[in-house]
Amino acid sequence: MLSMPTLWIVFLINFIALGLVWVHVSRSYPNFTPARYMTAACFVLATGSVVGMLRVVINLELSLIGGGTLVVFACCLSSMGMYEFYGRRVPWTTSIIVTGAVAVGLTFFAFVIDSMAMRIVVYSIAQLIPIAMTLPLVMSESGRRNPGARMAAVIAWLIIAVYVVRSIAALIGIGGELSIIHFNAFQASLVLALVFLSMTWNFAFLLMAIDRLRSEVENLALLDDLTGVSNRRHLLQRMSEQCAISVRTGEPFAVLAIDLDGFKAINDGHGHAAGDECLRRFSNVAQSRLRPGDLLARAGGDEFCVVMPGTTLREGAMIARHILEESRAVSARSDARIRIAASIGVAQWTPQIGLHPERLIAAADVALYNAKKLGKDCYAVYEPAPEPPPETHLPAPDALRKIA
Repeated sequence: MLSMPTLWIVFLINFIALGLVWVHVSRSYPNFTPARYMTAACFVLATGSVVGMLRVVINLELSLIGGGTLVVFACCLSSMGMYEFYGRRVPWTTSIIVTGAVAVGLTFFAFVIDSMAMRIVVYSIAQLIPIAMTLPLVMSESGRRNPGARMAAVIAWLIIAVYVVRSIAALIGIGGELSIIHFNAFQASLVLALVFLSMTWNFAFLLMAIDRLRSEVENLALLDDLTGVSNRRHLLQRMSEQCAISVRTGEPFAVLAIDLDGFKAINDGHGHAAGDECLRRFSNVAQSRLRPGDLLARAGGDEFCVVMPGTTLREGAMIARHILEESRAVSARSDARIRIAASIGVAQWTPQIGLHPERLIAAADVALYNAKKLGKDCYAVYEPAPEPPPETHLPAPDALRKIA
């Protein structure tokens, strides 16, 4: 039969190891703040284990009350880490209330009414609340897309179930007599199951963190370092996706090919820092006139491209005009020596383009060159040549006579 000190030692060893893992994650990714909550949770739980084992130094009941309260606070910290992970307001108030309530409850059933069963019930409910608070997060639509979150949801339900069974078993005496020193075999097995599930819940959170960090790295690989907009790789990826959608549904989409006018003169006359600022300023201008779902990408140098799903040639031309108007307005308000001007070519996907985004880019480039020829600081649209009508094969005169 397992004793309480043995169980506290199990807690201590396992959660010190997990805490060291989270320390490594926190140091490697300092901006990933949920890892700090999980690090704190593991070491607070380990501290609670040490306090629980100090029964030979301090009062037995006090050591168990202090250890149990710290373990509950550790569970609240891990719940707060989950809230931080999903960008929600961290429930500090709820955590403090739960931690304070368990301390009061354990104290009452230790010194006022000595009831081991009720201490288990109080402790179980206090642990159950922060775990249950994470369920709406990991079971949400965004949570279900993350394999680690799906795993965390399953484990959370199992932990809740074990705590419910443990409380009922303690109240009705399943497994035999309970002692402050020794648990019966049934309660000891439930505690070991909770240790295992708690560790697994931590690993599920670690999988969530890995998936999030991998996604952030992938997103960085698709962004332009200077302007913060998408890069050419993301542009081609998005255009291939849009071509596939249009082939399947027939829905049009438009593309803008943009080239800044006089950019070389800005670099030569004012320096590359001024040129970089010009690129950043134009990116902000263009983004301000685009709609949700439109993609602005820097194709290279002073060239930009915009992908606009569900957009006709006429609508694309309207957006191009708005970008030019905003560029002129910003230039009028800012340093007159560095003027933002652009030429824009507008093209629309057609069935002839099919799954070949490079054809659409080429069409937008043709329109861009036409805008340059028209005097720059303007836009032009690409009008594809009309398809020739199908050839009509008239019967020969002899055949006509035969038909007549």
